[in-house]
Amino acid sequence: MNYIVTGGAGFIGSNLVDRLIKDGHSVIIIDNLSTGNITHVNPKAKFYNIDLSVTQDLSMFKDIDVVFHLAAYAEVDPSIKNPIPYHNINVNGTLNVLMACKKYEVKRMVYSASSSCYGDSTEVPTSENALIKPMSPYALQKLIGEQYCKLFSNLYNLETVCLRYFNVYGNRQRNDTSYSLVTGIFFKQRSSGKPLTITGNGEQKRDFVCVDDVVEANILASTSDKVGNGESINIGYGKAISINEVAKIISDNIIYVDKRYEPDITLSDISKAKELLNWKPKSNFTEWLAHNK
Repeated sequence: MNYIVTGGAGFIGSNLVDRLIKDGHSVIIIDNLSTGNITHVNPKAKFYNIDLSVTQDLSMFKDIDVVFHLAAYAEVDPSIKNPIPYHNINVNGTLNVLMACKKYEVKRMVYSASSSCYGDSTEVPTSENALIKPMSPYALQKLIGEQYCKLFSNLYNLETVCLRYFNVYGNRQRNDTSYSLVTGIFFKQRSSGKPLTITGNGEQKRDFVCVDDVVEANILASTSDKVGNGESINIGYGKAISINEVAKIISDNIIYVDKRYEPDITLSDISKAKELLNWKPKSNFTEWLAHNK
């Protein structure tokens, strides 16, 4: 099979590329390295340094079976402070990828969506039928991407499926910004001899899902005969843990700072993923933390 992975130098994308190549497939990576890391690019993949937010020649999409679209600016607070570049990447970039898939008759696109579209949901655990109420430009932009996928399936018969990730952790997770996943930040702070900083009272809870499980969900989404019409599917662990609990596994040196704009809890209902993809998470977050602390 021939695949394209946009954002293939990033955290989730590079893990997906490695798995596809390990399974014997041909992979093209498209990444402008704005947040991706060149050291994560698998040498067996063909790499294009391209900014997908700008319309240009995407003829490498010819003869591709499936596109995994992971390229995005994925931080919430910076999207509030500066929404235009986030819109360009997250919306215009997605539209350009969909147009290339249509032009070159790609069979299916698997889109990396976000559970942030639910906002501070009152439905816990949260199903795909929950009220959508984005709390940031990033969340809205990822939702627009989902709607474009559904539209392209309906108008142009391009098979699409949208995976709404919850909090993804694991190998190559970023720790270089204050908005990176909390585990990466905590590990970096501890290794630097600094206290772990917790926003608010630390009782906010998150649903953490391992990148290996997310990779498996992508692969199943690319092959399942039960999807292809723009379905939105939660990809989470199905259990939530407080930030205080996470921090205490890593270090006893903890300080608290002002609360930021974020939901009190994220918790996925993953029954749809089990039904349509025959997927369920295998990795346990607290066990992973204890092993890597």
